[in-house]
Amino acid sequence: MDLDALRVFVKVAEHASFTRAAEHLGMAKARASARVQSLETELGVHLLQRTTRTVRPTPDGELLLPRAKQLVAEADELSSMFQSSRTLRGLVRIDLPISLARDYVIPRVPELLALHPLLELQLSATDRRVDVVREGFDCVLSVGTLTPSGLIAQRLGELSMASCASPAYLHKYGTPRTIDDLARHVLVHFAPRLSAGTPEFEYRAGDRYAVYPMRASITVNNTDAYRAACLAGLGIIQVPRLGVRAMLEAGTLVEILPELPSEPMTVSLVHGHGRSVPKRVRIVMTWLAGLITPRLG
Repeated sequence: MDLDALRVFVKVAEHASFTRAAEHLGMAKARASARVQSLETELGVHLLQRTTRTVRPTPDGELLLPRAKQLVAEADELSSMFQSSRTLRGLVRIDLPISLARDYVIPRVPELLALHPLLELQLSATDRRVDVVREGFDCVLSVGTLTPSGLIAQRLGELSMASCASPAYLHKYGTPRTIDDLARHVLVHFAPRLSAGTPEFEYRAGDRYAVYPMRASITVNNTDAYRAACLAGLGIIQVPRLGVRAMLEAGTLVEILPELPSEPMTVSLVHGHGRSVPKRVRIVMTWLAGLITPRLG
């Protein structure tokens, strides 16, 4: 049985798309389709049901899929066992929050590729929640509460939070000293999909966290715009302290209500490889954890 054809079949089933599977595998869509067709011919069954909108396994495909995943994972593991660090090769697709990618990960990528020059990284930087399997990521650095899934999550630590405003904003509206003072203030609202929702200021209230509904002057969908809006005096933001530490030290942002912080954000590495993580992915995950963990609480 053709192992490469099995690999294509697995990716098409995971992505529900020949196009996305081909992109992940670095091959033309026509070639991916031909490999699956050859596998179907070899087995004498139809493995995938194709429609205009999606691709899904047939009953025979569903029967084959878990065994195919296991075979492909074991083959990758066997291959990696005999690769030295200098010959480690292959594509690793990762997704990171924009600020962590820009400030802490991308500047260190040359060091990783110097150790493993045959590795190829595809790095997505976004502040939205991605679908790890459907979008074809090998691992994702996730910030915030994880929803239940069949994915494996490695908790790295927490990001402590800071509530901030610009000096110009505080000169105009005054500095809040209590939660009730926020009635005279506005937020910059963060919504990854610009969806409707009530802007809220989160704060610690004894042994729990509470929210204070507020008005927003502007809604943005990524962390760069979020900080920029705050610097422009458009409202209060609540952000990981790590991302604004230099601005707080320089005085371009001012922390408010430090005794009432919002809930820390959990940082995790998430992947969908189960217990059979390919060596190239495992090395990249270990490298990412080594970069990020020392900066967390």
